[in-house]
Amino acid sequence: MNLTTTPHSNLSGSIVCPGDKSISQRAVIIGALMNQDLEIEGFLHAQDPLSTVFALNQMGAGITIDQSGIVKLTKRSAIFTQPSAPLDLGNSGTGLRLLLGVAAGLGHTISFNGDVSLSKRPMKRVIDPLLEMGANMTSADGMLPISVLPSTLRNKFLYELPVASAQVKSAVLLAGLASGNAITVVEPIQTRDHTERMLKSFGVNLEITQHDKKNIISLYPGSFLEPKILQVVGDISSAAFLIVGALISKSKKLHISNVGMNPSRTGLLDVLRMMGANIEIKNSRIQSGEPVADLVILESSLKGVEIAGNIIPNIIDEIPILSIAAAFADGNTLIKDAAELRVKESDRLLSISKGFEKLGIKHENFDDGMRIFGNNDLSKMDGPVSIDSYDDHRIAMSFLIAGIKCSSPIEVKECDNILTSFPNFTEITSSLGYAIA
Repeated sequence: MNLTTTPHSNLSGSIVCPGDKSISQRAVIIGALMNQDLEIEGFLHAQDPLSTVFALNQMGAGITIDQSGIVKLTKRSAIFTQPSAPLDLGNSGTGLRLLLGVAAGLGHTISFNGDVSLSKRPMKRVIDPLLEMGANMTSADGMLPISVLPSTLRNKFLYELPVASAQVKSAVLLAGLASGNAITVVEPIQTRDHTERMLKSFGVNLEITQHDKKNIISLYPGSFLEPKILQVVGDISSAAFLIVGALISKSKKLHISNVGMNPSRTGLLDVLRMMGANIEIKNSRIQSGEPVADLVILESSLKGVEIAGNIIPNIIDEIPILSIAAAFADGNTLIKDAAELRVKESDRLLSISKGFEKLGIKHENFDDGMRIFGNNDLSKMDGPVSIDSYDDHRIAMSFLIAGIKCSSPIEVKECDNILTSFPNFTEITSSLGYAIA
């Protein structure tokens, strides 16, 4: 599926932010481990979370979705059963990494595979700590296909993350939860803490302390998981595309309600405010253990900034769309310490660069980032431009948003990938005045 933008547009109006992909996946995984009655409202019905649901159901989770979209889990006679076929996670890196932790703790034989893109992504950083815990695993040199074999995990295992990674942290914690063992994870800097918040919300015995500026997360056995209704907050990573679209198109006002405001995710807003964005936060509240608020984006003039250091892990998914903001800002933007972008759904630094070349946006590439020269005027483009998404949803949506500033249409190729994280992206942009078809 190729999509084409409409020139001379902007984004304005009001919308409700789509549900958070990461939280949706954690909710069904932890809910299935909980083995109690649970209803999940606001679940994101995108391909990645649904792939995780399908995989859990292969393990006997019995998850259903009613006509209104509410996800339901019911108490079963056994927490999980051994699946008769490999679990296919599609394109879901989050689902795969978290379920590897669960599988390691269960003691069943469970095999995993995925699509072509996921099969190229490295999983060694999750496999290694699970092996240290005592898991018996085989892989294709740290990539799919991966098999987890019956084993006994170590109790009171301590693991210090060599690099900041919320998914690795979560995989180790879930391995401990599934096996009934005490686990301690030390992270060098704060990463996304959706897993910790959800575990504590469900009554898990989890302790979080700090020492030498490091987070120490300890999970203890005997945790009691309580049944409840869980509400998934909106995904700030999805809101990011709409926010940047409103800012670069000089929209008078865009209102986005129910946006997740987890402190480990709001680095996006910090960077945009450094760039000069006028963003108001209203109606702050807590919803199922997660902070949430409404955002109002007002007309602003952006400037270039340096983006580097400890903030990078918390904005890693938003760097593609921040690069689009930088291309139309006043002055230059330097992005460093973002080598992790090389091993996402695509090599995102290369994908951004290729798209910039097509649009004539001047930039320089580094191993761990790029310099983007701003003040780009695409109001006099000579005909349509075709840009490859490299089968990466965030690259696809970023360059579709860039089309707002172009005088000619942009065609972005292979946009089916958008369905993995933001299935109603084009419907929402069209409702706000920017038609993409």
